[in-house]
Amino acid sequence: MKGINRNVWYMGVVSGLTDVSSEMLYPVIPLFLTTVLGAPMSVVGLIEGTAEATASLLKAAGGRLSDRLRRRKPFVVFGYGLSALSKPVLAFASAWPLVMVSRFFDRVGKGVRTAPRDALIAASCAAEHRGLAFGLHRAMDTAGAALGPLVSLFLLESAHWSYRRVFLFSFIPAALGVAVLWAFVKEKPAAEEIGASPAPGRQGGSLSPELKRFLRAYSLFALGNSSDVFLLLKAKSCGFSTTQVLLAYVAYNVVYAALAAPAGRLSDRLGRARTLSAGLGVFAAVYLGFAFVQARTGLWALFMLYGVYAAMMEGVAAALVADLSGPADRGTAMGYFQGLAGVLAFAASAAAGLLWTHLSPAAPFVMGACGAAASSLALRSGRLSMGAPRPKD
Repeated sequence: MKGINRNVWYMGVVSGLTDVSSEMLYPVIPLFLTTVLGAPMSVVGLIEGTAEATASLLKAAGGRLSDRLRRRKPFVVFGYGLSALSKPVLAFASAWPLVMVSRFFDRVGKGVRTAPRDALIAASCAAEHRGLAFGLHRAMDTAGAALGPLVSLFLLESAHWSYRRVFLFSFIPAALGVAVLWAFVKEKPAAEEIGASPAPGRQGGSLSPELKRFLRAYSLFALGNSSDVFLLLKAKSCGFSTTQVLLAYVAYNVVYAALAAPAGRLSDRLGRARTLSAGLGVFAAVYLGFAFVQARTGLWALFMLYGVYAAMMEGVAAALVADLSGPADRGTAMGYFQGLAGVLAFAASAAAGLLWTHLSPAAPFVMGACGAAASSLALRSGRLSMGAPRPKD
């Protein structure tokens, strides 16, 4: 594919295999905690909240340290390796604290690797093809996310495996991903890529004024972008069975995977701002739908439309951060963006839970729709050079 080198493809394979492993476990761990270990729902919330907060806080640190040491791949290998090793630990848990330890180290791995990985992807493609590169990576990543729950469903329901056996099996795709990363992903010498000077007008480790404006606009959306768990709870409350809820989540991931690369290419041609703004518009429409639609057919359509939003936002936003940063500080920029998104998503989820409980189940979705609409307007009026690639990467 023009403008995309082997690193991008291999990183997509690595992320896809890792997501098969991770998404095999994501819907299963709460069931294991509550039905096998007898943990209360408060413990489930504590474990997942701690895990995600850990990942969010470490993303900025991992990106900045990779800038300082002028290396990306060691952080990526360490992060994926730690996550792989954490998964079979679940099979030996006789009480919930060991599950918490496993989830903690899994998210430490994610936090350390994510910003350096995205900086490595940005360094592995021509600037004018960044949207396509990140879209392709997200497509392969999300294909793994769609496959993972189906593998778990088959192993648990058809093969009649125990939860602990599934946990052990999940190590295999994760380990394969680390092997592909170690053997095939290559990093450019620091002097050629990471060792370049920061963009004019700022020191290494600082953020450009345009990037700061983008982060402010994005924050309006992130403050309403609560966990996808609330979408699944909405489906469950409208009569979906557990299997239907899982399949709805798979349908979302399939649409996301199918459209991520075309959406990234669109952002290369039309600009990041237009693509992101359109994606936020789709998100607002979907969340308003989740607020008021009760029919099952309508909810199936909303889950698939939610995949359209994800395809137009996630890879494109990463490409934009790459556009608005230089080789010497790209890890820092990626880390700040990802860390900010994670912290605000945690806050959004906490607020959504309170709104759902004390106001109405529709309230979190209305809040998210309003935030997305405000962010879309801010992006359109922000005068950002989105989609104008930096000329000397």
